[in-house]
Amino acid sequence: MDWIHNALDAVLLWIEGLGYYGIVIGLAIEVIPSEIVLAYGGYLVSEAGGSQITFTGAVIFGIIGAVIQQWILYAIGRYAGRPFFEKYGKYIKISSKHLDTAEAWFKKYGSGIVFTARFVPVMRQAISIPAGMARMNFWLFTLLTTLASIPWSLLFVYLGWKLGDQWETIDEKAAPYVQPAILGAIALLVIYVLFKVLKGRGKSI
Repeated sequence: MDWIHNALDAVLLWIEGLGYYGIVIGLAIEVIPSEIVLAYGGYLVSEAGGSQITFTGAVIFGIIGAVIQQWILYAIGRYAGRPFFEKYGKYIKISSKHLDTAEAWFKKYGSGIVFTARFVPVMRQAISIPAGMARMNFWLFTLLTTLASIPWSLLFVYLGWKLGDQWETIDEKAAPYVQPAILGAIALLVIYVLFKVLKGRGKSI
């Protein structure tokens, strides 16, 4: 498993060398999980003392990178469709099962699920695919994706910054924060569904 560790180190050094652009590219292509990229960005803030990479800059470029990644998935879903992911999805860790779940969520809950699903592992990427396939309004998609990316970027950059040299323990340290975020997202989903149901009943009267 040493080669995996060495490869991860190489990617992180590459991100460090590119600074803000490394954070953007690292998130856009997500060779390694977004949590690690953002936490490493926070670590770089602590190392640089905010002189080269600032906390605000790391968060902003983290949001930009996250949105670009979802734009890519949205575009592939819109212009290439499900067959592309059936063939190549394994390379980006999106299986047919993930697609089935994402499609079911999108059909059941509508465009609002694009925001909520960002807080659920794997689904935060997969949900962009049916959004693209359904030709969801691009600007609404971008708005919901951006809004959901803000707390995610803030959390992991902050934790990486505070953890400093211990940033690699991010999974353990982030768990108490991520779980409430998921519960909050579920609560928002329930409110959104109730709103849709009540709105539909109002139209039928």
